[in-house]
Amino acid sequence: MSDIAFKPAVELARMIKDRDIGCLELLEHYLARVEQYNPALNAIIVMDEARARTRAREADQALARGEDWGPLHGVPMTCKESYDVEGLPTTFGIVDYKDNIATSDALAIQRLKAAGAVVFGKTNVPLRLADFQSYNDIYGTTNNPWNIDRIPGGSSGGTAAALAAGLTGFDIGSDIGGSIRNPSHYCGIFGHKPTWGLLPTRGHALPGVLAEPDLAVIGPLGRSAADLEMGVQIMAGPDDMQSHGYQLNLQAPSQASLAGYRVAVWRNDDIAPVNDEVADRVEAVAKAVAQAGGTVDDSARPDFDAKAANEVFQTLLQANMAWRLPDDAYTNLKTKVAQLGADDRSDCAKTMRWQVASYREAMQANESRTHLRWAWHEFFKHYDVMVLPIAATPAFEHDHRPFGQRTLTINGEARPYFQQVFWAGLAICSYLPGTIIPTGPGVEGLPIGVQIIGPAFGDLKTIGFAKLLEQEGFTFTPPPGYGR
Repeated sequence: MSDIAFKPAVELARMIKDRDIGCLELLEHYLARVEQYNPALNAIIVMDEARARTRAREADQALARGEDWGPLHGVPMTCKESYDVEGLPTTFGIVDYKDNIATSDALAIQRLKAAGAVVFGKTNVPLRLADFQSYNDIYGTTNNPWNIDRIPGGSSGGTAAALAAGLTGFDIGSDIGGSIRNPSHYCGIFGHKPTWGLLPTRGHALPGVLAEPDLAVIGPLGRSAADLEMGVQIMAGPDDMQSHGYQLNLQAPSQASLAGYRVAVWRNDDIAPVNDEVADRVEAVAKAVAQAGGTVDDSARPDFDAKAANEVFQTLLQANMAWRLPDDAYTNLKTKVAQLGADDRSDCAKTMRWQVASYREAMQANESRTHLRWAWHEFFKHYDVMVLPIAATPAFEHDHRPFGQRTLTINGEARPYFQQVFWAGLAICSYLPGTIIPTGPGVEGLPIGVQIIGPAFGDLKTIGFAKLLEQEGFTFTPPPGYGR
């Protein structure tokens, strides 16, 4: 029975519809696993068992009547804490919001429920969704199921840990600096950061916030590439305000095998070096494509300066993150920036200046970003996808010191903690889709993921490429010790 816990959501849905397992039976299986394994992981931090059981019974009764609710009929799932679910708290890990109870479901949750999902809980996040780690003063620290002394990633860390440990059938996260992709990498699962704007984010916000933020997206994580495809197809499409003219028409991949793909490879970069074993996994994916008859180019790059592109991304990212700060914190930040010496060009000073960028500076960065987007557009006329890292190392040990005191050891050298966000920013800044595939454990027995990015709105293309690589052996592997 425990093997069922690790099946992809698409297979769970098929089993339910084939009457191989009941909806309530499957839910109870996951609830029992949560009771057994979650205390050591702290991945799922809010439970909604009573309502989930009621819905699962209704799903069984509907199936008995011959009704099909959709592709997730009766599949138990959790969601990142930052999504509104009616009757449950939405806090972003901020203590001041610990009593904020959602009065309605986020649009993504509405669509998943309409597709048949049974939502039974929420997964942990870092404070303000702003870290590679997932801990906060409300819910505590989430651990990686491969090694509880290591991080699960962030900000969708609870999501990735729950999926990897077989505690849920499906889950969704969000991404502004790699927050879907780095947890997928650290926990050994599949994840997809969609094209910006493809999946409406309404209801993934703190109280009173309605505007869709720049850069940020919501998206699926799962134990197969097919789960990602299903999640995108369920959650994508116009919000009500756009529905009079905007229609969803994503293009499916035109290649039926890896032999048809033209693949660019960005193995490593001095701007943000990655460990050799991470770079080697990028190379392993490239080799699999080449052996299958595909075209591989390890020198092809879009027509822009990567260092300058990173500066553009950092300007937009830091300004976007800082506007969420409370008024007193933002005022204090502005005071500190005013006190910086004119010749202070340290990383800390640069970050603080980006955080309080003026409207003019932000619009200049947006203009530069638009040039980057066109450069990528031209690039993807010649290449179908690019394969590259998402993070510099496998999962590292928990480190709750102030950001400025943290470093990562890359090939024996201490590097700035947030330097690795460069790899996430290449897709984020230009609104491109990015898909993570697992490549198996590394030398320390910890998972390593590889990133696939493609053209804007080419989400089914990057996921389609991931599906083909999955057939070549780049698959989800359950961590040891979770009752396979």
